[in-house]
Amino acid sequence: MVEEVGWDSEKPGYAGLMEVANRLMIKGKSAMETEQAAVRVLQSLFPPLLLVLYKALLSPIANGQLAAMMLARATALSCQWLMGPCSVNSVTLPNGKSWSSGVFVEKCKYLEDSKCLGICINTCKLPTQAFFKDHMGVDLYMEPNFEDYSCQFNFGVSPPPLDADKALKEPCLDICTNARRRRELGRNSSPDELSCPQV
Repeated sequence: MVEEVGWDSEKPGYAGLMEVANRLMIKGKSAMETEQAAVRVLQSLFPPLLLVLYKALLSPIANGQLAAMMLARATALSCQWLMGPCSVNSVTLPNGKSWSSGVFVEKCKYLEDSKCLGICINTCKLPTQAFFKDHMGVDLYMEPNFEDYSCQFNFGVSPPPLDADKALKEPCLDICTNARRRRELGRNSSPDELSCPQV
């Protein structure tokens, strides 16, 4: 992420990560540019051949069920440092079948520490959904809850169109430091200029 932003925080650990994520959000000229940068960050975490092989060999098995279930388990095991406690659960697919391909994040540390809906949407939700679909061949629909900071990952489920995704219709969080700073700087600005950039 530091490479994408072109800047590194002096703070160690998670606090530094949050500063860099915030800088990534500010650096982007648009929400799409921020999303694309975050996808590149996710790509950089994997050996390129692994992504190609996963998409070509594992994703087609059993209509994607094996790949979706494997990703749910890998996510629950490897991402608790980023998101906090989480567990694998079942999700209902559009065809009514149920797969053990969900991950429930009890209280997302990334969202809680960033205090920013825009950072959640543009550096996590949308890029993660795009990354798994485009680079691993698995649909993913993420459902963040901005009231209790939980999040439901639904591997094997296509996200709705952007204009129908309820998470993208939410207003900035009251505690959002970016929105608060914009309000303080621009009392005469329009509401769109004062909120976090979204889709």
